[in-house]
Amino acid sequence: MSKDPLCRLRWRCRRGLLELDLLLGTFLETSYHAISDEEKQAFETLLFHSDPQLWQYCLGEDSHPDPITANVIAKIRDTPLP
Repeated sequence: MSKDPLCRLRWRCRRGLLELDLLLGTFLETSYHAISDEEKQAFETLLFHSDPQLWQYCLGEDSHPDPITANVIAKIRDTPLP
């Protein structure tokens, strides 16, 4: 991935909730490079959701209907925080 799209994703991972910033930013920096192209697309699409919806997904209070996106959310939850 070229630098510009990664910078764009870093910016899109910045949210209104510090907790989401940490979860999404850490996942992007530590695990994004290792997931499939299909999962990368799902992650990018996931970033269009509102903060409350993303938070519900990350807490496991709601499940995403798409299995690929649900798998990405599970990987985000499993990413160790610094």
